[in-house]
Amino acid sequence: MRKALLIGGAGFIGKHLVEYLAENRNYEITIADNFFRGKIDENLRILTEKHDIKIIEGDLTDPKVFRTLDSDFDYVYMLASVVGVDYTTSIPHEIIRINTALIFNTLEWLKNASCGKVLFTSSSECYAGTIETFGYEIPTPETIPLCIQDISHPRFTYAVTKMLGESGFLNYSRAFGFDCTIVRFHNVFGPRMGFKHVIPHIVQRFLNNENPFKVYGHDQTRAFCYITDAVEGTVLAMEKDGTNGECYHIGSMEEITIETLIKYTGKLMGFSGEYVDAPTYPGSVSRRCPDITKARRQLGFEPRVHWKEGLQKTVKWYVDYIKSGKELHESFYDNKPD
Repeated sequence: MRKALLIGGAGFIGKHLVEYLAENRNYEITIADNFFRGKIDENLRILTEKHDIKIIEGDLTDPKVFRTLDSDFDYVYMLASVVGVDYTTSIPHEIIRINTALIFNTLEWLKNASCGKVLFTSSSECYAGTIETFGYEIPTPETIPLCIQDISHPRFTYAVTKMLGESGFLNYSRAFGFDCTIVRFHNVFGPRMGFKHVIPHIVQRFLNNENPFKVYGHDQTRAFCYITDAVEGTVLAMEKDGTNGECYHIGSMEEITIETLIKYTGKLMGFSGEYVDAPTYPGSVSRRCPDITKARRQLGFEPRVHWKEGLQKTVKWYVDYIKSGKELHESFYDNKPD
């Protein structure tokens, strides 16, 4: 039985990845997370009990927590990071401190551990400035330079740490003898993604009866990827042979405007009011869409859930959840890319 460790396994992508691995792979699974709200998510608790999944709870910015881990794993998924536009603007110094510590502590642990392969989860945020400033091609391949626009802007603190992670994991892997693959997520969404991101914000605003409804960044474009597709692409990148040292875009190539996203959400929620264009959020790029040709060719990755179908499922989940009055228990290591 192969052993898999998910660092940040209680976050958005992490929880869905745990579920996929538990139901579809005969692995011995360990989750390491801080469960910063004080308790494990009920769905995750049921899953861990059903499949005898090991839980390591602790602040992973403290290197002592890593000493409680086993020293040998076949697969290590490094998902843990703090992200979200609200966090980058309100606590940018903590984004830098936490994400850097997570990366460094993991790398230092890997030096002396016996791990077959490590997958580091990165983000399209790493080349936000490349597209905006230098006009590189869209859809965008993995080979373009990584660049941000303003090193002092708090919006880019997350991107800076992801660049550090990509470089750190690739170089440590060569120096200390473990395989490593990078995946860059592109606007992954779905149920249980927390409330720090664009789609949950939109749902909440519609439930608050905002009218006229402000469409921030109406003409900006994104290509949204539903969570089940993102998880399958991630597992393919980990398990396929010949991916050591490679980077793959995991996302969809169907580019839509934010206006299209918002108005379809409004249709799903029965909104009959007015829409008005509004300024975009500072630091947000005008267009983003990945070229996933490499992942298709080398991994056999193919997104299967259309964004409208995924949005229907996501909106329904959030509407039901918010109306239920339940508290959302989520990991601070949200691992939800923009």
